[in-house]
Amino acid sequence: MVGKTWLTAALLFLSLPASLPAQGRVAVIAHRGEHLHHPENTLPAYQAAIDAGADFIEVDVRTTSDGKLVIMHDATVDSQTNGKGAVKDMTFAQIRALDVRGSKVPTFEEVLDLARGKIGVYVDSKQVAAAEMIAAVERYGMQDRIVVYGGYQYLKGVAALRPKIKVMPESVSTAVCRKLIDDFHPSVIAFDAHDFTDEIIAIAKTAKADIYVDRFGDADTPASCQDAIDRGATGIHTNKRAELVGYLRARGYHP
Repeated sequence: MVGKTWLTAALLFLSLPASLPAQGRVAVIAHRGEHLHHPENTLPAYQAAIDAGADFIEVDVRTTSDGKLVIMHDATVDSQTNGKGAVKDMTFAQIRALDVRGSKVPTFEEVLDLARGKIGVYVDSKQVAAAEMIAAVERYGMQDRIVVYGGYQYLKGVAALRPKIKVMPESVSTAVCRKLIDDFHPSVIAFDAHDFTDEIIAIAKTAKADIYVDRFGDADTPASCQDAIDRGATGIHTNKRAELVGYLRARGYHP
């Protein structure tokens, strides 16, 4: 169900004149899928995000002890499943046998197969080799529909292997952001609550990079998201993907 605050905001803007000019498109990034009503980082959560009209699903990729790429936010399975242990120390069969509130831990390939032709994938590279991630993406023809988030050295490896894949470094600070732009010439830069400052935003704008910003917790509201857009955000990483899609459509930011 759409949250009351989001619904009120959307209805307000729907009541504005039909001549309201269209704004620049703002991408909706579904954090761990639609996990308010489904287990996070599972196929049902990702399908629900697709159904809600999101532009990207965020996936946390890790590698099992036998080399399978799976989706798990934490380094261990403890908080998300009925099991215990580090992903890197467990086989895929062991992880697959676990229960995730009635679902299973999906593989990266299963998520790519689900997303293909429907939605983009925001790859949060937790513990995965660049070559293995790229190989999986290319098997499903998704290289033009992903953005890859990770540390500096990891993104450097991705860029060296496949310069055309969009890498998305974290802005961090004015000095770091300038270096990232010089080194990667990124078409998109990630921001969180700490580095989403006017000074760093200005650097990203000058580089003509898209600005994707996290809006979680108390910041996951219509007012906060609108403030982010007004300051230059072209993508919003949210836990309330359906509500945000409705709000953006009412404002002319989303088809």
